[in-house]
Amino acid sequence: MPWKTFMSQWFPDYQVIRCATEIKALKSFVRHVPRFIRDKRSRVYVWSYKEPRIVAFICRLFSIPLIRVEDGFLRSIQLGAMRVPPLSLCFAEKTLYFDATAESELEQILETCDLAADAELMERARRGIAALISSRLSKYNSSRAVDIERIYGPKDKTRVLVVGQVEGDMSMVKGMSRQMSNNEFVRAVVHENPGAQVIYKPHPEVLKGIRKNPKQSNPDDVRDICMVLDQDVGLADAFQSVDRVYTMTSLAGFEALIRGLPVSCFGMPFYAGWGVTDDRETCSRRTRRRSVEEIFAAAYILYPRYLDPDTGSELSFEEGLAVLQRMKEAHDRGADAMPVAVTGP
Repeated sequence: MPWKTFMSQWFPDYQVIRCATEIKALKSFVRHVPRFIRDKRSRVYVWSYKEPRIVAFICRLFSIPLIRVEDGFLRSIQLGAMRVPPLSLCFAEKTLYFDATAESELEQILETCDLAADAELMERARRGIAALISSRLSKYNSSRAVDIERIYGPKDKTRVLVVGQVEGDMSMVKGMSRQMSNNEFVRAVVHENPGAQVIYKPHPEVLKGIRKNPKQSNPDDVRDICMVLDQDVGLADAFQSVDRVYTMTSLAGFEALIRGLPVSCFGMPFYAGWGVTDDRETCSRRTRRRSVEEIFAAAYILYPRYLDPDTGSELSFEEGLAVLQRMKEAHDRGADAMPVAVTGP
């Protein structure tokens, strides 16, 4: 994780050694292996699944714990690809939460813990959901408030929102048994919903041209069958007056669930398979029936860590949400709602 210098904040009691990327990572990593072997407290942290295979092999060979890191579900104001430090992170010794091919720590919590029996935790979850909805915050919060009714137009038919993702992202690779492009996804949803107003929200990193490798499918190619949001619209706005949300593996599906919207999943994200979503795939490991509040408690309160990026202080979920809200207010201060361009039927 070469550019992720913020990682030192998360481990104040450790000496943090950062390795270079790609082919340079091997030489950089191997140079430190003798120290890792001598000191049993050593850990190797990798971002997502981006390590060279030899790194994982060496860790297994010498029993060095390899821990995968990914953004939490409340991250920042700007997009992660803009290299902004995160407010929350997830750490996985088993596998990351979006990997449906194996049991993650988050899945283990949902499958084995008696969450509903913890009255205090459930009350925190209910209050947390209400606070998150009221704040209008999401994982990323770079968009401005918009007049969504002006964009969507008069509602005279069922309204369906399709949430796009970054094609080739590991959450899709690990969370779907059959890969599909955003445009294939949109076409499938349109086919399922004849006569509905289908609104396609491309991923903000695709809209901003940040993600180009692999090449992303072009929203222009589906404008004839749906409305395409051409600018970054926040989820809190996009969900308004929508009757159903479709997602492959996006966190947006869970943000729709906490607002009481029905959600159809073409993949197997962490919140699918527990009885609260319309699932097109199955996961035999997920046998419990869970409420939205229980999933929220596991995913937002128990599973991630929160850290104030300015002070380095450890935070609870509630404190993290308050910090992010202050950041958003400072970011938006003085800004008025901006019009958004849309095209399509």
